[in-house]
Amino acid sequence: MSVLFVLAAQAASPVCTTAAECAGQGVDTFLGTPERIWASAAAMVALGGVVIGWLALRFVRRIGDGGRRAAIVALVVGLIGGLNGAVNLVVADGGLGTGNGVFGGALALVLGLAGAALGRLALARSRRTELSG
Repeated sequence: MSVLFVLAAQAASPVCTTAAECAGQGVDTFLGTPERIWASAAAMVALGGVVIGWLALRFVRRIGDGGRRAAIVALVVGLIGGLNGAVNLVVADGGLGTGNGVFGGALALVLGLAGAALGRLALARSRRTELSG
């Protein structure tokens, strides 16, 4: 049996959505509840806000519009990620390790607030550059 055949058979198998289904398929680690996926996506969006905010803050004077557009994008993306993380935390039934995405939601909340703060700071700095330039 070739390695490609084994990989193709695993890819064709149905995706498990609960821990019991994954245990029946012989999967050791369970990653795929919708809440965890939602929390992970929110954390990635919030991380994008942090990266965009950091870049906007760092390159305010080098960007053509003074970094204003990037700062607004960082502010909005950070708020969206943080809000999704907060909602995920509110609707979670259990604590860590229950498959409700609690850690991802908390991470998204913290990163979203950081991204929004960096975006706000870059926006204030771009206004200051606009007034002086």
